[in-house]
Formats: sequence, C-alpha cells, structure tokens
Amino acid sequence: MSATAETELRRLLEIMVALRAPVSGCPWDQRQDFQSIAPYTIEEAYEVADAIARHDSPALTDELGDLLFQVVYHARMAEEAGQFAFADVARAISDKMVRRHPHVFADAAARDVAAQGVAWEVQKRAERAVRAEHGTLAGLPANLPALTHAAKLTARAGRVGFDWPDAASVLDKLEEEIAELRAELPDGAPSRIEDEFGDMLFVMANLARKLGLDPEASLRQANAKFARRFGGVEQKLATRGKTPSDATLDEMDALWDEVKREEK
Repeated sequence: MSATAETELRRLLEIMVALRAPVSGCPWDQRQDFQSIAPYTIEEAYEVADAIARHDSPALTDELGDLLFQVVYHARMAEEAGQFAFADVARAISDKMVRRHPHVFADAAARDVAAQGVAWEVQKRAERAVRAEHGTLAGLPANLPALTHAAKLTARAGRVGFDWPDAASVLDKLEEEIAELRAELPDGAPSRIEDEFGDMLFVMANLARKLGLDPEASLRQANAKFARRFGGVEQKLATRGKTPSDATLDEMDALWDEVKREEK
C-alpha cells in the first residue's frame, strides 16, 4: 500500500471512531447497529454497480468510497463490541485470496480459466466444510436478490449434475410453468398463483444462467429501457398538451411504438 493510501485509510478509520464517540460523536451514528446499517450497505453496492453501468468514473470513485465507508462502519461497531476490527477484516480477505490462488502465491501449476474455476470451487467447498456448512447449496446467503439467488442455486445444483442439458430444455420448462400459472388465474387461490408465478421466475433465472446472462443485469436493462421509452411517450404527449392521465391507452400504445421505431 502506498504511503498516500495508508494515510487516507488511517484518516477514514479515525473519522469513523470520531463519529461513534460516546460523548462528542454524531447522535445518529451513535445509535446505529449492524441491522440498521445493513440496508445502506446493500444500497451502496447497487450504487457502485449503477456507476459502472453508466461508465461514470467520477461517480464510481465516489460510490466506492461510500461502500468502503460501510465496511469501516461495520468493522468499527464490531470492534466496539469486542468481536473483530478492520485489520481482521483486511487480513481475512487477504488470507482467503492467497489461499484460493495457489497458482499465483504458491507452487501450484498455472491453470486456464476453466481449471481455475474448478479449483476455486473445490477450495470454497473445503472452507464451507470447516464452517460446518454441508450440502451442495450450503453457504449461499438467503438475502441475496432473489433472481441472483435463484441463478446461484441452480448453478450449484448444476455442478453435481442436477441440471437441464441446454437452454431449449429450460424454455420447454418455462412454457410448462406458464401453462400452470394460466390454469390458476380464473379462480385460483392467491397463494397458488403466487407459487406458480415464483416457479416461473425461478425458471427464468435458470434460463438466464444457461444463456450466460446475469438475470439481475438483464432486468435492470429492461427497467431502464421501459423508463426511457415511457419518458419518450410522455414527451410526445406533452407536445400535444397532454399528460398520460389525459391520453387513451391506444394513443399511448401508438406513441410507444413510435418511440421504439425512433430508437432503431
């Protein structure tokens, strides 16, 4: 670590101590705990991803700082509770990276990307065993975004052979799930409709994995596309002195198609 990086990290740690100081600190920061801060940590991670997606380097610098601050925040609260400190966090990830890259830091032969991926999973299974996390699906955080969680669950199962052979097979399963949902719609109980809808989303996440796609990223792109196109519809309505509330569905559909054509 350069002298500048070390100096700035030490400064950040000292700022965190000052914010949490019992008497002179910030009242809001003093009241926080792991549970109250966790949502901010998740939010900052998404803001990092958003800056990357927008290719916004200045924003990425800022958002990475916010995410680093979250790590420092949790480490400080743990240190106050006598559990661990920031140095333990840094040491743990450094040790893990060295352990999982023997082809870089030890005598293991260099591997291609595929072989490295296999070795990485073998090492992770060994680490889960030490933590008494047994089973193919052990160790996956349950509070991951649901689509990401679904993709990771099916990827784990796929590694031991419980998988569809190709994307076309998953599409067949998706059609089956759509038919089951359709059958529930006329008079099905809300719980049954929710169950069938969940099955359909789960298969969609599996399909994304088979296609080599990130389901969360794909949905974010679809969200952005919808927002962009609907914004275009609103702009076109505004030139007519209207808002969406003033327009008919047919009128908005026609403008939607117009926006789509202009994008091509």
